[in-house]
Amino acid sequence: MARADFATVQSAPFPLAPAGLASGQALGPGLAARPNADDDSGSGGEVPSSAWRVRADAWEFLGYAVKQLAAARSLTGAGRPPRELPRDVRRLLPLLESLEMYWASPGQQYVTEMRRILEAGEYLEALNLIEPVARRVAGHNHHAQEPAQDPERESERVEEPAESRKRFEVLVIDDVSSADREALQTELHSQRRPADSFNYELVFVPSFEDAIVAVLLNPDIQACVLRPGFVPNTKQRLGRDVRSFLDRFLGKSLPQRPLDRILSLAEKLGQLRPELDLYLVAGVGIEELAGSLTRQFRRIFRRQDGLELHLSLLAGIAERYEAPFFHAVQQYSRKPAGVFHALPVSRGGSVIHSKWINDLGEFYGLNLLLAETSATSGGLDSLLDPHGSLKQAQKLAARAFGAQKSLFVTNGTSTANKIVHQSILAPGDVVLVDRNCHKSHHYALMLAGAQVSYLDAYPLNDFSFYGAVPLESIKRMLLDYRRAGRLHEVKMLALTNCTFDGIVYDVERVMEECLAIKPDLVFLWDEAWFAFAGFHHIYRRRTAMASARSLEAKFADPAYARRHAEQLRALGGGAAGGYDGGGEPDDGGPGSGVGHVSDELLLKTRLLPDPAKARVRVYSTQSTHKTLTSLRQGSMIHIHDQDFGQLNEESFREAYMTHTSTSPNYQILASLDMGRRQVEFEGYELVQRQADLAVSIAQAVARHPLLKKYFRVLGTKDLIPPQYRETSRQMPLRDGLAAMSEAWERDEFVVDPSRLTLHIGLTGVDGDTFKHDFLMDKYGIQVNKTSRNSVLFMTNIGTSRSAVAYLVEVLVKLAETFGDEQSGLSGLGQRARLARVAALTSTPPPLPDFSRFAERFRVDAQTPDGNMRDAYFESYKAGSCEYFSAAELMRRVAAGEEMVSASFVTPYPPGFPVLVPGQVITEEILAFMSALDTREIHGFNPELGFRVLTGELASRQKPV
Repeated sequence: MARADFATVQSAPFPLAPAGLASGQALGPGLAARPNADDDSGSGGEVPSSAWRVRADAWEFLGYAVKQLAAARSLTGAGRPPRELPRDVRRLLPLLESLEMYWASPGQQYVTEMRRILEAGEYLEALNLIEPVARRVAGHNHHAQEPAQDPERESERVEEPAESRKRFEVLVIDDVSSADREALQTELHSQRRPADSFNYELVFVPSFEDAIVAVLLNPDIQACVLRPGFVPNTKQRLGRDVRSFLDRFLGKSLPQRPLDRILSLAEKLGQLRPELDLYLVAGVGIEELAGSLTRQFRRIFRRQDGLELHLSLLAGIAERYEAPFFHAVQQYSRKPAGVFHALPVSRGGSVIHSKWINDLGEFYGLNLLLAETSATSGGLDSLLDPHGSLKQAQKLAARAFGAQKSLFVTNGTSTANKIVHQSILAPGDVVLVDRNCHKSHHYALMLAGAQVSYLDAYPLNDFSFYGAVPLESIKRMLLDYRRAGRLHEVKMLALTNCTFDGIVYDVERVMEECLAIKPDLVFLWDEAWFAFAGFHHIYRRRTAMASARSLEAKFADPAYARRHAEQLRALGGGAAGGYDGGGEPDDGGPGSGVGHVSDELLLKTRLLPDPAKARVRVYSTQSTHKTLTSLRQGSMIHIHDQDFGQLNEESFREAYMTHTSTSPNYQILASLDMGRRQVEFEGYELVQRQADLAVSIAQAVARHPLLKKYFRVLGTKDLIPPQYRETSRQMPLRDGLAAMSEAWERDEFVVDPSRLTLHIGLTGVDGDTFKHDFLMDKYGIQVNKTSRNSVLFMTNIGTSRSAVAYLVEVLVKLAETFGDEQSGLSGLGQRARLARVAALTSTPPPLPDFSRFAERFRVDAQTPDGNMRDAYFESYKAGSCEYFSAAELMRRVAAGEEMVSASFVTPYPPGFPVLVPGQVITEEILAFMSALDTREIHGFNPELGFRVLTGELASRQKPV
């Protein structure tokens, strides 16, 4: 550092300050820094609600600033400390004091002591306190010994190897004196034993509101201890976002009676983070309390039960930490064995002594080979008939994901979808399904022989992909089947919750209103890209399992039955013949939930089902490997089905046997077990982080003058038409958790903030070329989906801040490249470029809706369902098919000939079948196919053309 006097260093802005910190913007996680006599910076402006990044930046910047002060002191010589600290440091200290109130480590006392040392001018001593905290909070050195809450108490910590114990924090909610806090802390610390597998520190907050804020901000909290002395309201000055979120989440007033307040807080903590262990410490009458509080609390203690509380805290963490199948695989790999079965790779036998493939073992490691087996011995259990460690692992997964039952699948969600469809649907059953869903659903429905009735999602023609299926369309289809007298044939509704592009349904509302029309309808929610959602309080409410639990609770509430009866009377249904099926069902079949109320009135009303008749039968398929930690093809099926034991258990077992390999990959199963453990401990933190990082990318694109010249991140207003949303924010999370929470409570559809659809039309480069030639080949940026003029970026729980910075850097370089190319173009080149831009920014041929099934594959002309299985296997017959070029097909269709597809035709992108077996080919479909610029079209032979049902079979009419 060049020689400079202290005053110069003190007044200069710090060049490495994280964005916003030096200017006083974005200074905290929803907390305005408390005013201080030594702080002239005010509150630091409006602050975001996510603490993880701001806290890390604040500690890192403080370390940098103090290092500069220490360097200046060494240059100017030791002497009298300055009269006051630099403005930037004075701004950070009250911020960190406010934040660290909600963390045990380093904690508020630590910051107070650090402030004292800084104000005394002992900068090197302060730096020694700051740097280890900054490294840990930033995510480095996870196994380093944690700083104590008070630097003077470091010697009191139990000596242990640095990496031997996992650490967590326990939130104690009670308005007690510092002496009482110290006494409880001392009591629990005294219970520690060298054999303990975990270590914990205590965080104390005095109020109901502080408890909510602590659980929101501090993901290290894994257990909460409620003591009756806590007060309702915080004394902290909260930022607008956190204050607004609290007001929405808690309502206008908190319960005043202590017992009601305890129950309410337990309920709210469970809503935010259901994985937390809750304990109650009561002074008197715990015997009377125990019976009424067992659902809310893991255990209830008297104040004197310090040892039992300590042991319970550790036991609760140990239960979540258990990964039975992973541990069984570990143990198996350590046992000596003689292999006399059909897996030469087991124990590395065919690899490690090979002269030619020993590098396979070197690359993957010996543990992988030692753990390979085809025997169900050594505690490894059988996937097809689990009784031991695997059965227990699936039970733990059900607990984590909020399901009644969860099953592991080792060959992806494509197989999971086939299992669920086959278990529920029999030939002739009608299923309503989004035509835009993953191709595995279409193949599964063909195999099951179901009558398929396709629902059309709303199109986003400007970007060449679909949104989601409006609830009105689903209700209208159900009512059409009622009118045709076939509602009793409708068995299932299958939808994609969180589409590839991030559009999410209001799952509970969809199921609730559909059950008002068809009380026994079964739901399959494909959540392949949404497995992470169950571990964040805002996302969770739109998941299939959370919605199923909510509906079951509603239907058991007498108040809900009264609301249903009131709605029935308001609609004019009366005591009999109402929309809830009070009289004979219109279609004459069993299970109808609708009587004689007009269809248009039902479409306009937010319907409530009859809780005495509605059954909650919900299935969810999730690709754990796509959005959580698992080896490739690791997926799960989650079930919340009130009638599973009576109606589906046997058929589900047979379907599972049909599609599950007898030789499953045990490494995939073990990774599913560990992925479950991870999200129970850190899922909340990781999901919040992935969403925040995505928002930071969107903000960078919107603010950078060069990036916004060529790119735009599409938001809610681009992807969701106004009739499907009540709120109006373009990117709700950008405006805070309160704004996101409001949108996710009120809007019919919302956009997952961790999905970023980047519009690239102004570059003049189509999405497929942009993906391969620019992102992947040139810079190694991997993306999955593109459209004609967009590229989809997804953050996930493994995305780092460095990866985000690299992506922004790459986009800037690409924008510079486009700018340089544009400036060097001749007049002719400019016109060609403008033509490409015009083609990518204008509306292409509209996305084609599903046309119709040919008459011979339909039941009647009133309802749209068709039998794909008949059409698919018709093509097996000799002479039944012929190939036609696109031009020849267009000529024949224009001339009025009915041309029927013999196969699935699925272009990637957009990734949905444009044609399915038995579907009539239209001019609109052919125009759309001709406009596609994609390298991959499944089911289409570019040399031969489209495969079409022809000949004598094509003219045959549906038999009477």
